[in-house]
Amino acid sequence: MNSTFLLGAAEEGFAWGDFLFYLVLFIILMALIKKFAWGPVTEMMEKRATKIATDIDAAEESRKRAEDLAQKREEALQASRTEASEIVNRAKQNGEQQKATIVSAAHDEVVTMKANAKKDIQQERQEALASVKNDVAELSIEIASKIIQKELSAADQKALVDSYIEGLGKQNGIR
Repeated sequence: MNSTFLLGAAEEGFAWGDFLFYLVLFIILMALIKKFAWGPVTEMMEKRATKIATDIDAAEESRKRAEDLAQKREEALQASRTEASEIVNRAKQNGEQQKATIVSAAHDEVVTMKANAKKDIQQERQEALASVKNDVAELSIEIASKIIQKELSAADQKALVDSYIEGLGKQNGIR
């Protein structure tokens, strides 16, 4: 048919009837393509463009949330470091205070022990002096009673005093 159209056009001039027929067929074909092919393809392309735009927006939103989360984590990490530093400083201060308290308590205890030791030494000295006084008094009484009972020569007195001193040493050793 094409060949007759072209040949016919060359022989007779321009065929307006055929031209109109082909033009109507072309317009009908374009209408059918627009309705059945172009519409769905355009709709599909719009859906695809909308999906891509939505995905880009979602990716941007996710990126922003990730940045916010990273910033919050960094702030939390910094806060944790600050808190850890404060805890270490407080622990050091508490340690220093405990050290000072322990040293002070030990110093007070040493002072108390020294005072008690001095009291004990003084008391022992007083007891020793009292004991010596009692012993000397007893010795004097015994010597006096012996002298009264008999008169002694110088040698006898010396022997008597020596025997009492030995007896006194033995008594103190037994105590």
